Amino acid sequence: MEICGRHVAIVTGLAGLCVVATGYGEYASGSLLVLDVVIGVVAGALTPTLFRWPVPGALVLAALAAVSPTATPPSTIGTLHVARQQSFDVAAWLAAAGAGAHLVRFAWHPMPGLSFFWWLVLVVVCHLGLVGWGAWAQARRQVITSLRERIERAEAEQGRRILEARAAERTRIAREMHDVLAHRLSLIATYAGALEYRPDLAPEKVSDAAGVIRSGVHQALDELRDVITLLRDPAATDDPQRPVPALDDLPSLIEESRAVGTPVSVHGVVEAVPGNTSRTAYRVLQEALTNARKHAPGQPVKIDVNGTPGQDLTIEVTNALSTSPTAIPGTGTGLVGLTERVRLAGGRLDHHVTAREFRLRASLPWPA
Repeated sequence: MEICGRHVAIVTGLAGLCVVATGYGEYASGSLLVLDVVIGVVAGALTPTLFRWPVPGALVLAALAAVSPTATPPSTIGTLHVARQQSFDVAAWLAAAGAGAHLVRFAWHPMPGLSFFWWLVLVVVCHLGLVGWGAWAQARRQVITSLRERIERAEAEQGRRILEARAAERTRIAREMHDVLAHRLSLIATYAGALEYRPDLAPEKVSDAAGVIRSGVHQALDELRDVITLLRDPAATDDPQRPVPALDDLPSLIEESRAVGTPVSVHGVVEAVPGNTSRTAYRVLQEALTNARKHAPGQPVKIDVNGTPGQDLTIEVTNALSTSPTAIPGTGTGLVGLTERVRLAGGRLDHHVTAREFRLRASLPWPA
């Protein structure tokens, strides 16, 4: 608990007022004024020590209360302060010491018109009330502190969730952009590379390549527009006018690769693959063919697709490694994003490179 000079001054001032009032009452009743004044001044001066040494200070004030009634107000403040700051056991023992001190004072300096029994009841009830008040204040402070900590944790958790949601959305956008554009742009790069390295091509070949590039750019723009629409409105995936590529579109995907000089052979036939599994399988094959064109242009690619409902749909793609450096750079982020996409679909993706070939294998759940 933070203590400032203002708190000390207020408590000391209240204790002083109570001491003066008590001393005045004793003086009016004809008691020993000098003793009461001295004890009252000493008790008032010791009151600020409660903020630094609560238990020893309260015990000293209780001892003074056994000598003079002018020490009762500071002793009461000390008992309440300890009850608010210390454990219940410590507060109970201190309250017992304070009650005992007041009983000792009554033994040698009784209060006129009040029997010892009623003085005992008054002292015990007052000290029990002080301990209960302090325990209630301490419990209330703990509850407030706990609620404040919960609020701070909730705000921190909310901030963390917002950051995670933003990161997930950025990853989703990057993955969609890569899946849509990498395949199309790799086709464009392949044809553009042929025009660059084969200036002796016949005019009709140049025209065909330029037409393919123009068509690829338009398709890339259309697919980019579809992705942006999807990211702005996820419900757009249900629009029949903008179908999402799935495994049924594999023949056209293979023909695009063959058209740029990549031999592709397909083994295995699967039908009626459900939506999410079919779309994920298409993205796996699209990424595999894109990587083959980028890193091993002209090398044969073998695709094996197998599976039955109730079991996993397995996809295995292998392609021979290129014997010469490739002109199209790669960062490896495509396979990272693809692995995450397959994992979110409930499957698993592995890939490794041997001395002769690159092998990619994906396993996706196929509900019965």
